[in-house]
Amino acid sequence: QVQLVETGGGLVQAGGSLRLSCAASGSIVSINGMGWYRQAPGKQRELVAGVTTGGITNYADSVKGRFTISRDNAKNTVYLQMNSLKPEDTAVYYCNADIRSSWIRPTLEYWGQGTQVTVSS
Repeated sequence: QVQLVETGGGLVQAGGSLRLSCAASGSIVSINGMGWYRQAPGKQRELVAGVTTGGITNYADSVKGRFTISRDNAKNTVYLQMNSLKPEDTAVYYCNADIRSSWIRPTLEYWGQGTQVTVSS
């Protein structure tokens, strides 16, 4: 059984910072891409940032220059440092990872339970 557990959400004023963490645990053989998505009320879930095993990153245009994604492969953990937060960043943030849990099973996509980020103006 594989789990992704997110921590670090909360309420912050505009211009502030938050750091999200997501740790993968359970039966893990390997982890490929990891990333963060978000979903605001009434909107579709969107990719915020992603990072490959080798550290190549990509970002949504709306967060470039403000957010930084990183990962610690030894800890099976991905982070999202969010700076200069804006009210429009308010959403539930979800961790996502492509994980192989067994040599006899294919890589599957896993999601965390989500963590609320609220930015007040």
